[in-house]
Amino acid sequence: MTDQIFQYIPTMLLLMLGLWLTLVVLLAFEALSHRWTLRSIPIRIHVNGTRGKTSVTRLIAAGLRGGGIRTCAKTTGSAAAMTDPDGREFPIYRIAGANILEQMRLLKRMAALKPQAVVIECMALQPHYQSLTELKMVRSNIGVITNARPDHLDVMGPNETDVALALAGSTSVRGDMFTAERDLLSILSDAAADRRSTMHAVSLAEVEAIDADTMSQFKYREHAENVALALKICEFVGVDRQQALQGMLALEPEAGAMQILKINYFNRHLMFVNAFAANDPESTGSIWENILKLHAPAQTEDGEPRKRIALINCRADRPHRSQQMAEAAAEWTPADKYLLIGSGTLLFVRTALKHGIPPERLLVLENAPVTEVIEHILEQSGQHAVIVGMCNIHGGGEQIARFFHNRAVEEVHV
Repeated sequence: MTDQIFQYIPTMLLLMLGLWLTLVVLLAFEALSHRWTLRSIPIRIHVNGTRGKTSVTRLIAAGLRGGGIRTCAKTTGSAAAMTDPDGREFPIYRIAGANILEQMRLLKRMAALKPQAVVIECMALQPHYQSLTELKMVRSNIGVITNARPDHLDVMGPNETDVALALAGSTSVRGDMFTAERDLLSILSDAAADRRSTMHAVSLAEVEAIDADTMSQFKYREHAENVALALKICEFVGVDRQQALQGMLALEPEAGAMQILKINYFNRHLMFVNAFAANDPESTGSIWENILKLHAPAQTEDGEPRKRIALINCRADRPHRSQQMAEAAAEWTPADKYLLIGSGTLLFVRTALKHGIPPERLLVLENAPVTEVIEHILEQSGQHAVIVGMCNIHGGGEQIARFFHNRAVEEVHV
């Protein structure tokens, strides 16, 4: 019996060797095919950063199209989508969840449309995957890092310096790098120098040059910093500034873009702010304070009290985000009520209590259905209220935002 087994060993070894060689050939062919795909696209722009990746990706693509450059784009924001050279967005359906190999498939699909430029939003979180995506998949000649802020600290942390180092993994090799980051610019500049790329930083003066009149022409709330960054890139590529800007102004709001909606619902006068996509504490805190200051004082013009409700959508798979948001919320102008929805709310509650948010102001609606959440929001609102949705768009935020959007009587443009 043993002798018979030994007779088959050479055959098995040859079979395994043949399978291994076949795999090597297939992988080599796939790598070579992808290189050919990349060479067919003259301008490849890879957008990374903590905040504003999706917005900047869409702005750059719109600006390039405004200048007559045939451009495709791929975003992975609130809803992953591919944009064709005519500016039409098509949703990306994922059978088995998000995977960075998606970038290679999308590049091949976009190359078939023969674009002059592609703008790709980075979808990787793990630092080594961010670097892998750039070095092996996108191989951009123009890299973008919008900013580096304290988010996803469980993956890229423990602090924002580490976040900047992780994001620097997507730096182009022998290309040109653009960023609106100023506080941690030295880290990004060192990474650019290491990969022999030229750094182009957006200055404060360039941001301030985007005046309020220009910003008011957008169909949704956009940030001057994002516009300045996108314009700088479009001008570098050779697009006239005004043509690029007109292309950007024609953009329709992205799913999940911040909106300020006025609702008159059964004699309740509400203002709902969809800020779910602003999921880092710094951006969220800025939105909260600006909304209260500019649009929602504690009393109405008639002297009626106005409730201030923070609608916080937690996710069990984003525990550090919940903890950061609770720490930050304790420093903001206090809300009358903190409504906690989604999953993993316990960490927010513990951190909030630890930092001094009164327990009677917390209302936990862990995994509650949307209908129940809406009922509690209306109950807590009284006759006048501002409700700011924050922390995460997925896991319930989209449905609640849709509810208020469908009942809005007016959208406030700022």
